[in-house]
Amino acid sequence: MDSLGINEVALEAQMFRLLPSLAFLIAALAAYSHSATAATVIGADVEVVEEMVVTAEFRSTDISDLAGSASVIRPNEDGTTVQHLEEVLARAPNVNFASGASRGRFIQIRGIGERGQFPEPLIPSVALVVDGVDLSGIGGAATLFDVAQVEVLRGPQGTLYGANALAGLINIVTKDPTDEMTASLRLDAGEYDTLGLGAVVSGPLSDQLGYRVSVQQYEDDGFVENDFLGRDDTNNRDEASYRAKLVWQGDSASARLTLGRVDIDNGYDAFSLDNDRTTFSDEPGQDVQETDYAALNVSVDLSDQINLSGAYGFAATETDYGYDEDWAFVGFHPSGYSSTDRYIRERDTQTLDLRLSSSLAETGGWDWLAGIYLYDQQVDLERQYFSPFESTYEVSRLAVYGELSRSFADAWQVTLGARYERHEAEYDDSNASSFDPNDDLFGGRLLVERTLNSGALVYAGITQGYKSGGFNPDGRLSGSLRQFDPEELWNVEFGYKTKFVNERLDLRAAVFRMQRSDIQIRQSVIVPVPNSSAVEFVPYTVNAAEGFNQGVELELNFAATDNLSFFANIGLLDSEYEDYVDDNGVDQDGREQAHAPSYQFFAGAQLRVAEGWTARVELEGKDEFFFSDSHPQQSDAYELLNASIGYRSQRWSATLWGRNLTDEDYFVRGYFWGNDPRTDYEPTLWTQLGEPSRYGLTVQVNW
Repeated sequence: MDSLGINEVALEAQMFRLLPSLAFLIAALAAYSHSATAATVIGADVEVVEEMVVTAEFRSTDISDLAGSASVIRPNEDGTTVQHLEEVLARAPNVNFASGASRGRFIQIRGIGERGQFPEPLIPSVALVVDGVDLSGIGGAATLFDVAQVEVLRGPQGTLYGANALAGLINIVTKDPTDEMTASLRLDAGEYDTLGLGAVVSGPLSDQLGYRVSVQQYEDDGFVENDFLGRDDTNNRDEASYRAKLVWQGDSASARLTLGRVDIDNGYDAFSLDNDRTTFSDEPGQDVQETDYAALNVSVDLSDQINLSGAYGFAATETDYGYDEDWAFVGFHPSGYSSTDRYIRERDTQTLDLRLSSSLAETGGWDWLAGIYLYDQQVDLERQYFSPFESTYEVSRLAVYGELSRSFADAWQVTLGARYERHEAEYDDSNASSFDPNDDLFGGRLLVERTLNSGALVYAGITQGYKSGGFNPDGRLSGSLRQFDPEELWNVEFGYKTKFVNERLDLRAAVFRMQRSDIQIRQSVIVPVPNSSAVEFVPYTVNAAEGFNQGVELELNFAATDNLSFFANIGLLDSEYEDYVDDNGVDQDGREQAHAPSYQFFAGAQLRVAEGWTARVELEGKDEFFFSDSHPQQSDAYELLNASIGYRSQRWSATLWGRNLTDEDYFVRGYFWGNDPRTDYEPTLWTQLGEPSRYGLTVQVNW
């Protein structure tokens, strides 16, 4: 632990605090172990841990053979019921998220990632891809109905994906067509007027062509009571997902067409002047998003040795995000003010990726690929505040990349990859600000792998990530704060992956250190609004520091018997700034980075109690962390207990589920400023609460 810079005494105290919450898992394991016979536990006919394949890499790879730290999450297939990406991120170590909206839209991996967006530009550190379509920065669209798996690749993906993946990549893969005609209908119901209805139809159109269509509408009232309006739905969720997929498979070619639409009409009324779930807003906000997307993937074998593939992605998104800035009603207090803030965006994104690659089996141990990548995005913003504001932001990228691998003696493999990217942007707004930054960016990776006689994989890697520079458009900032440089990151990682006990125990471990330079830190200054008692936060980004993020990631899946399985992951993280002096002149050298908890864990068990019946229990936890780099306020450490019991037959299934069973208060966003006239606007920590205790029932019928 000392090598990671984690205080041993503090960690010991945290573990003692966790013991009561973990006791139920230990007791359950002990009771079951006592009743199970040795023959059952070690029998050769026990089911093995399910295979998981990562598709986000250049070549689809079993997760046990991937020389990198990654998780594969299969929502709604393991006895749980989830609707959105934010609900499953805890299942991957060292992954956090920030809300400040109706959903957690911004993701941090290993302590790196954005926490919100107001003006342009947004330069993502974590890429979000859905069926090959880039949705980075608009995570509200990450609904999970009819999703096959969520892949989380931790660490820089500079060779694989470029500037949007400095910290990692989230890849969401929807389900493919089935070989036979199938259909299903799913109903979700629960507290807070939760109601969801989804349908899927899938099957073949011919021997080579299959289709799949899915539709879901989900609603709940949210978890806030608006005392002034007398309503309990001002922070509601109203989310619809539509997807269609065609897959054609020929003898030497294949094609995949994916179409989708996500229509979100959520409310946003999440912050209270009393820091609880009772608000006083007279003009509650909204968190609306309409995204239409399409992806076309084509693969052709030009010969026995060479494959040509192409991927085109398009997404058109309209968002409407706004809130009651004073969180109160007119007349709430004599010195109060009243205002709203609203951001209306139209964003169009196109990507094209063309790639030539070899067939390893035909090249005697050499494996190569080369590609070209094009990215184009335009964002039009209209801000409705005290005075109207409009801006246009355009980004184009051209990247060329390649990778070469060599296998030696069926045990060693060395991989060398590189990527060059040209980034160009143009920005203009109604306040006469104009910028056109250009950057030349480089990334790469060197991986060395060895497969041991036992079948275990040992790997070491050096990877480089990057993200582009940018600008701060607000003219009230000083000239030295108007532009900032690209950020660069080097990651050194060692990993070990193996399967024990007749492939019933799957273990994956990684140790990493990421060295960051020219870190882009989000800061803000407070300025008065003319002719008003209100103040405005002006956010800006600067290259304020160097720093490092280092830690350990461990994942374990154990099929103990035919009826009992265990799962667990833990992430330990030490993140620090180096040579960082904030805007107030305070030396922050050695301070932890924001949204970077020093530990996270997710553990549980699933038991088949009778034919068709299963019970599942989960415990997830997270250490305290700083909400921001600009103030010292922190969240509290917490643990959440989830459970479900379900019955499944060939034709139907039913699951009774509960989340946060102990009704723990925990925070998904925090701000620090004065906003309460009752305290003369004394600076205060304002927090957005996560979900309270929830119960529900999910029923699915299959044909």
